[in-house]
Amino acid sequence: MSIEPGRPSHELYNLTVPIPIGHDRELAELDRLVDRTRTGSPALFLVEGRSGVGKTTLASRLTDRWPDWHVRTATGAAWRRSRTWDVTAQLQKMPVSYADPVDAAADYSALASQPTVLVIDDAHWADIESLRALSTAVQHGGCPLVVLLVISDPLPDDVPPETVAMLAQHRGHTVRVRPLAPADIARLAVSAAGVDLTAFMARRLYDHTLGNPRPILQLLEEIPRDRWHQWQGRLPSPREHAAVVRRALARCPADARALAEAAAVLGAECPLPIAAQLAGLVDPTPALEVLHNVDLIRMRTQTGAVTLVFPEPMTQAAVVDQIGPARWRALHERALTLVEDEGAALYHAADAAPLPDADLADRLDRYAEDRAGAGAWSDAARSLIIASRISPDPDLRTDRLVRGVDALTGAALLPQALTYLPDVESAPAGPMRSAVLGYLAIQRGRQAEAHHALTSAWVALGDPTDRPDIAAMICQRMVLHSLAELSTDTLVMWADRAASLVDCGTPAAIESAAIRGLGLAMAGRTSEALPAYAQLTARTRLGEQRQRVGMAEGWLALALDDPETARAELERAECTNHRGGSLRISLWAQAWLARAYFVLGDWDDALRTVDRAAAQLDTAGVSLLRPLVHWTGAQIHALRGNWPASREHLRCGRAGNHDYTIMLAPARIAMAQYAEASADYVSVLRYLQPLRDIGQRHALHEPGFWPWADTYANALVMTGRVDEADAFLRPHEKLAATRHHRSTVARLRAIRGRVSGAQGDIEKAIESFEAALEDLSALSMPYEQARINFAYGQTLRRAGRRRDADAVMRSARELYVLLGAETYVKRCERELQAGGVKAGASRPDEITTSITTLTPQERTVARLVASGKRNKEVADELFVSVKTVQYHLTRVYAKLGIRSRSELAATLPPANSARLASRSL
Repeated sequence: MSIEPGRPSHELYNLTVPIPIGHDRELAELDRLVDRTRTGSPALFLVEGRSGVGKTTLASRLTDRWPDWHVRTATGAAWRRSRTWDVTAQLQKMPVSYADPVDAAADYSALASQPTVLVIDDAHWADIESLRALSTAVQHGGCPLVVLLVISDPLPDDVPPETVAMLAQHRGHTVRVRPLAPADIARLAVSAAGVDLTAFMARRLYDHTLGNPRPILQLLEEIPRDRWHQWQGRLPSPREHAAVVRRALARCPADARALAEAAAVLGAECPLPIAAQLAGLVDPTPALEVLHNVDLIRMRTQTGAVTLVFPEPMTQAAVVDQIGPARWRALHERALTLVEDEGAALYHAADAAPLPDADLADRLDRYAEDRAGAGAWSDAARSLIIASRISPDPDLRTDRLVRGVDALTGAALLPQALTYLPDVESAPAGPMRSAVLGYLAIQRGRQAEAHHALTSAWVALGDPTDRPDIAAMICQRMVLHSLAELSTDTLVMWADRAASLVDCGTPAAIESAAIRGLGLAMAGRTSEALPAYAQLTARTRLGEQRQRVGMAEGWLALALDDPETARAELERAECTNHRGGSLRISLWAQAWLARAYFVLGDWDDALRTVDRAAAQLDTAGVSLLRPLVHWTGAQIHALRGNWPASREHLRCGRAGNHDYTIMLAPARIAMAQYAEASADYVSVLRYLQPLRDIGQRHALHEPGFWPWADTYANALVMTGRVDEADAFLRPHEKLAATRHHRSTVARLRAIRGRVSGAQGDIEKAIESFEAALEDLSALSMPYEQARINFAYGQTLRRAGRRRDADAVMRSARELYVLLGAETYVKRCERELQAGGVKAGASRPDEITTSITTLTPQERTVARLVASGKRNKEVADELFVSVKTVQYHLTRVYAKLGIRSRSELAATLPPANSARLASRSL
């Protein structure tokens, strides 16, 4: 269903009035450039961007920010470009004539007796003499003059060559005006038209207009306000753009128009051969050449395949809107015989159907069932929604709509699903309706609402064996609900119930089984979870269902101290095929992939993953995952000292005490990590107290899943509550030792070292810290190694062991430097300065003393490196990772007071190497 522009139902501000929204980055960039001219050095900047993107508005906003500057404006025009000194006359506000540009430049300098800004809009149409005079005035210098040349990108084809050359001379200072982002579009809609767009609709409007403010404002004016929250069809083209496209098509020959219409009907990036067949063209090249010349169609070639694309979706919409109903139907009827994909053929058949069609609706329903069986929920959703629209039977129409909304929810297309929420809520009560409402509530993070709806669905079902498919689906929702509550026993119970009702290959059974393994592991039953996953993987090696299993296996691998395997599994699970895969599963995978990158020390990749997932969350509307996604972003930015960015992630990922536990845990952990990075340990305790209070959630205490206990205990020590920290640690230490979970054991041993140090037993503290580092030695976890070294160094310094503290703190600092953790680099440097030790060991007796402080692993690495082996060779010989070798080598350098491999070789002559070797055996 398309949306036709209607009569405006509201008043809109005049489109020529600047609306100060977006382009903050460009304003800041121009502000920075202009600040350089305040000393009296003039400057000329190009401000470029697509037509209608807001260049003139940006220039106007910029000059408003400089009230102490005198502003003059002029506008170039194609029909006036041959008039000598036209722009100069506009700026001087009087007719002028000069012998050459140098004379005019002198007048510009005189004009700038006070700080002056000259803005020339459409400067690519300015007369060349004026442009040369402006350029000369800037080059001569000596006055506070800023020239802004506002130009289009790309430049029109008929811009004179001498103007192109002149502009090219000043490309060094170019500010490109970017499109509005979806968030800016949402603000613009409220400001300009009083329309409160959802994040999904703001994204759609961005995709449709490419973020260009002019067509956005036009559509806000042309489409009635109440339509923005109702439709599921395509957006129309603004009237102005549609008129331009119609005129361009009218000038094209019949073959070119036919090819354009065929491409519009077939959709984005349609294959050229199919478009040519649909248009009835044996050789489409001449028609394509015409469309290319008027910029209606572009050709894209990749791996030998040629596809047709429109410059932007608005142009495709404009072509579609001018196709008459009869031709529209004929084109779709022919298209369904040309496309090979079954779904595409069915969609063309539906577009060609002017009236309800029971047979076609049944075929779409069967296709949806097939796609759902493969886990391709977006395909299933589209088919069911279309089937509902063309179903003549009211009951089937309602049933298919409800199931379509369920599929939309499964595909993480919640904004689309929510537009149908009133229809679902008005449907007759029953288990399916309640199950769909419960599923929606889970994804939106509404715990109580989900519990009520799913309980109602199970009660309304009656005997599960009467409708096993619906029963298994409700069980799968209960599994997800239990996972979000971190209620492991309930999770496993519902998963087993789902498995008893339907075949193990159905989507409900597979997703339940995938989550069941996590429930087992969170309950400490890892020995049961791992073989269960092995069997499940053997059944789901390919297809969309593999994505679900891979995500769960990756999450479990991360929890079990295997971040490399986790990264590999989650990178595969992150991808969707973009025609039917589950964005919902991809978002889960991306959230845990960011954690895997963080653990491995790949923080730049982690931030990129967070940013990508956060943008997708805005479109998907899956509130359940917001805290999990933003957790990593908040932590890394805090560690790197980017406090505003960290606070923004905390804001986006906030959760309340009545939200799901799987929302509360990452939100609170992120807040505590922010506070810890800023040394606010009282706040750490306050933020983590709710997790301590949720005693019944065993998964919160299971080692490897939610790393908060060591952070809480550390804050207890740092706030002087040492005895409380001692008592708090004991059950966690016991559980970690029982599970043989190395990283958790290491983190807790480090805090035990802090406790012992605070109690005055420094030898016991050293033993705990060394054991913690030993536990981590075979793991690729540089941040944890740095964190333990930092605590170790602090404890040693407070005990008066300054030289030992210096060596350990230098190791921590080097690791933090590698990670880019500037916050802790500075804290390490303050600790080193407070310790008062300036240099490492240098005399032979000091070297010998330092050698004795090396751990067995460090001695082995030092011996092999001193013998000339590369890090990769050492890693292969010791069966560890290269990062582990780098970590040990960093500690060796710090303890021996050296900086390079050559110094190590010189420090450890053969005699010392032999001594090291004997001690390593």
